[in-house]
Amino acid sequence: MNGPDRSLLRSLLLARLLATPASGDAGVDPNRPLLASIVAGQAQGLSTLPPDLGLGAERHAAMLDRYFPACDLPEKTFIAPAPVLPEFDELQKLFLDHRAGERDSELLVADIVTTACIGMDHLWQDLGFASRDELTRLMWVNFPALARANTGDMKWKKFLYRQFCAREGIYVCPAPSCGVCADHEKCFGPEN
Repeated sequence: MNGPDRSLLRSLLLARLLATPASGDAGVDPNRPLLASIVAGQAQGLSTLPPDLGLGAERHAAMLDRYFPACDLPEKTFIAPAPVLPEFDELQKLFLDHRAGERDSELLVADIVTTACIGMDHLWQDLGFASRDELTRLMWVNFPALARANTGDMKWKKFLYRQFCAREGIYVCPAPSCGVCADHEKCFGPEN
């Protein structure tokens, strides 16, 4: 199936997910539409996330039951483990240290985004989002301090790894500032 067909199916699944009533206060959680978009993107093969989104089978099932309880998704009979990201714990800690602290779903989002960092595309694509705007919204809702720190609108994965490296005392940019770096367009150019 080609890209436009999968994008259409993603949009239809997204609408179906959001049309289902959520359990309790999950219906007003600003992460609900973001989680729906991630689930829809993954279900249509538009992300690099494993079927359980990196949450493990039990947490994934609990998330679906809470946010989309009446929506039937295809059952995955076998979930291969996600590839190991050597810096998973450190990246996860970066997210957890900068979470808004307003809702439990931030913990789910931190694990999903950390898992998506293993992908080779832009982070919004690795998450299965339709656009970078959804990832920016996710960052503002869940990790506002990190979102505020991205003052130059750096590509999110590069920005997150830069934050991670700075915490670890790793500085690899050959220039004294991003503005004079030869790779400036790789970090700040458009994400198409």
